[in-house]
Amino acid sequence: MKDGQNTPGTPRDRQIEEANKATIAHAFEEWAAGTGGPFGLLADDASWTIVGNSPVSRTYESRQEFMDGVIHPFNARMASPLVPAVRSLYAENDWVIALFDASGTARDGKPYRNTYSWYLRLQDGRIVEAIAFFDTIAFTDLWNRITP
Repeated sequence: MKDGQNTPGTPRDRQIEEANKATIAHAFEEWAAGTGGPFGLLADDASWTIVGNSPVSRTYESRQEFMDGVIHPFNARMASPLVPAVRSLYAENDWVIALFDASGTARDGKPYRNTYSWYLRLQDGRIVEAIAFFDTIAFTDLWNRITP
């Protein structure tokens, strides 16, 4: 390695990991309080991949594409906002993994609950890449049951 480059496990790496973890923790706290959330951290050119077999499973190549294709239509199906409850956050290098449960009420009055695992890669405090895992059966049921 050249001088000045970080090697895994250096104090600088740990500092970046802790800063990224704190950024995501704060975003989830805001989301739970209804005052913000992680989507505000998305870089304009962020990619977001939804793994699995749901109507929205694929890679979105920009913040706007993801918000228009997933988040806005999802929120339009909800009578009350989705509220996250973080189980744990893990950080390594420029990745933060958020394991959380989320619940809300759909427009038909039925509860929506799901457990999520999001892998979020940050650069300079912005999310530049995300890979999301969740129960696609529960998601698809909501998506198909309610028209925005």
